[in-house]
Amino acid sequence: MLLNSNSFSMKYLLSFFFSLILAAVYAQPFKPLLHLITGETYYMSSSGTTELTQNIHGRENKVKVGLSFTMAFKVMGKTDSVYNMGVHYQAIEMNIHMQDTTINMNSAQKEKTDTASLLMAAIVNKPFNIAITVRGKVIAVKNLDKIFLDAFDNFRLMDATKKEQIKSRFVQSFGENAFKGSLENGVAIFPNSGLAKNAKWTVNSNLSSPAKARVKTVYQLTDISPDVFIIHGDGIITTDEDIKPEQDSGTPLKYELNGGMVTDIKIDKKTGWISALNIKQFTQGSLEIMDNPKTPGGMTIPMMIKTEINVTGK
Repeated sequence: MLLNSNSFSMKYLLSFFFSLILAAVYAQPFKPLLHLITGETYYMSSSGTTELTQNIHGRENKVKVGLSFTMAFKVMGKTDSVYNMGVHYQAIEMNIHMQDTTINMNSAQKEKTDTASLLMAAIVNKPFNIAITVRGKVIAVKNLDKIFLDAFDNFRLMDATKKEQIKSRFVQSFGENAFKGSLENGVAIFPNSGLAKNAKWTVNSNLSSPAKARVKTVYQLTDISPDVFIIHGDGIITTDEDIKPEQDSGTPLKYELNGGMVTDIKIDKKTGWISALNIKQFTQGSLEIMDNPKTPGGMTIPMMIKTEINVTGK
């Protein structure tokens, strides 16, 4: 059971990262918009850690994941209020520590015996496309899922059943739907009306994986410097109680997770692009494995998660 719970933990952590993750005179209101230039390339670099603690049959089980990546966004054109962008990962690195096991994956490491790193290398520099409005709303992500599917299909020596399971989790954690939500968390935080210093506003958003949850964040424009808008956010995370159990490799699961999130953002005044982003998040609750042939009578696993993510852009 410990091995299965670790696989559930990894799915949660991968989703959690990427879920989390990406102008005017000083005293006057401003209406925030993206002001990007066709032909220019904008960048995001992210690094973060998540620590998950579970209690399984009275035994504490810890998993720690470090994830870092860089991405490039090239503006291909603009139609009305929508930017069309070509995007690719430039580098990806992940470190997983659980019990006595450490797994390191780095897209720059291309030794033939390092399957995990070869998988990362197969993902970088592969272009996909997004359409994003001037307000930061992502209306389309295309070709990203295919990049992950193709990368896995190239590893023919991997056990077929295991490969399908991992591939499905990768797409759910890093694919088009996850990417859309993650990017909007960084760039689609503003209200429709203009803002002045110290103004507050509320943004309601959703988490989709591994459990559907609601996030209510109160943002405040705390300061305006010559180059950036400085914004602070305090959020509350609550699980959607009405959601039905999901299936993971035939096992029915249900998460109950609640907590808080503190966000500090610097937005470039000229472009509207993220200059810096820091997220600290804490959730606790449980993972319930429903009654099934693999786990007769079911099982409830208490869990606690701490995450910190830093993003820089230019």
